[in-house]
Amino acid sequence: MTDRVPVLVTGLPRSGTSWTGKMLAAGGGLVYVNEPLNPQHPPGRCPGVLNAHVTHRFQYICRDNEDTWLPAFTDTVALRYRFLAELRRNRSPYDLARMARYGAAFTLGRLAGRRALLDDPFALFSAGWFAERLGCRVVVLQRDAVPFVGSWQRLGWTVYFHELLEQPLLVRDHPHLEALRPLIGCQDRIAKAVALWRAARRVTTTLATGHPGITLARYEDLAADPEAGFRALYGRLGLTWSARARERVLRACTASTASAGGLGFAWSGLSRTAYRPMDSRLALTNAANRLSAEETRRVLELVST
Repeated sequence: MTDRVPVLVTGLPRSGTSWTGKMLAAGGGLVYVNEPLNPQHPPGRCPGVLNAHVTHRFQYICRDNEDTWLPAFTDTVALRYRFLAELRRNRSPYDLARMARYGAAFTLGRLAGRRALLDDPFALFSAGWFAERLGCRVVVLQRDAVPFVGSWQRLGWTVYFHELLEQPLLVRDHPHLEALRPLIGCQDRIAKAVALWRAARRVTTTLATGHPGITLARYEDLAADPEAGFRALYGRLGLTWSARARERVLRACTASTASAGGLGFAWSGLSRTAYRPMDSRLALTNAANRLSAEETRRVLELVST
């Protein structure tokens, strides 16, 4: 196993990051850390996990603004939990239970020599910084446009592009994001979701080209053949593909709809992750049917323009 090298799993929300992160942690060599850059509490705004103030969704971090972020994330990937910082901010019964869980996981994981695994879609645009400055092995999940937009539509989600464009360093380093400005205030959720998908695809393709530590992985490939897909990812990340890992991955990826409690989105557990066991092949079929034929044609047209 690669010695203490942290792992970041990222990609747009609803691209399978939680599922992928949980499958990578199934082998027992990683400590799963859910969305430290999420500006919503929970799962974010927990200084015990990340002792820094998140101001935007898709917070952009680079060398020019890393003074706060580098020491904070250095603690996180070293699995050093900041108990006092957490207690100063969060003291509800839920927060205390979450602190006990994360504090124990960090401490025991560090003592056992495990590596940190950050599952965070909001780190997507900063993936290069995580690779360069923290030495992370980065996996970027990519999902086909139609099921991605369908998932967002089903959940009633939209994107607020001002959260990207109000970050000057992000626009400086990725100037093509300026093309999103006319969509601020737009009520067309399909057009906005496709625009975000296209912008993210361009950024991540560029990042992967320039950083050997960044791996692109298609959600559809992993879901269609989880055993082969995750075995390859384990090898890429320096993880041991053991009999335990294989058994846990196969069990989690072949769960029936009933035993998984349905295939819909749901926050669950103290880690506040959307992951639930599923039949991954069935999930592909379900995702393909979330848009009408007319909506599907429109997504494909917008993707190709």
